[in-house]
Amino acid sequence: MSRSSLRVDAVLVQAVIAGALSFAHLHDLAAAAGQDGWKAWAYPISVDLLLVAAWRRLRSDGPSRLAWCWFLIALVASLGANVATAGFLDLNDPPALLRLGVAGWPALAFLGGTLLAHSPATRSSTPPAPTDPAPAPVAEVEREPAAAAEPDPEPEPAAVPAFEETPALPTAEPAPAVPVPAALVDHARKVADDHRARTGARIDTATLRARLGVPPHMADAIAAQLA
Repeated sequence: MSRSSLRVDAVLVQAVIAGALSFAHLHDLAAAAGQDGWKAWAYPISVDLLLVAAWRRLRSDGPSRLAWCWFLIALVASLGANVATAGFLDLNDPPALLRLGVAGWPALAFLGGTLLAHSPATRSSTPPAPTDPAPAPVAEVEREPAAAAEPDPEPEPAAVPAFEETPALPTAEPAPAVPVPAALVDHARKVADDHRARTGARIDTATLRARLGVPPHMADAIAAQLA
């Protein structure tokens, strides 16, 4: 048999012996205080269970005032019973204070067991580790202001049919009038009206020629019809 097995067996044997002695002392004390029959056997079970429950709470949830309080109460009850049965008290005529303590133990043990079973565990006082700060929001790229809406381009002048200029004959008679298409005259009138609306002045022949893109003599003929 290995040394570790002997050590474990010795601990178990010691625990059984100590538990049995404490159980017997609690039973004798309860019986001396007037708790006969099955009630005398229930007292040591109640004390030991409260002691185990408080110790388990300390082991699982960590140190807390609640668990330590009920652990010490159960320990004092068990230790007091062991000492009382060692001859310090006359068990044939126990004092009234002992009878009062034994009679009030069930309510006290019930309260302690309920609190240990249903009270939330105390939170650790250690502050949680700081988490990484949230990344700063990426600055939005400044957008260039939208360019001002440009005015609609003016309609291009209608195509003007090319007219061949006939060379002036060496004659003293005036040149015949240049024929101008009616469509071109209507377009020129719209251009002239738009120019007057924007500038408040009448369009001159040079501007009309530049807007229409026609030869000088045709611009003069159109300006004459617009007059």
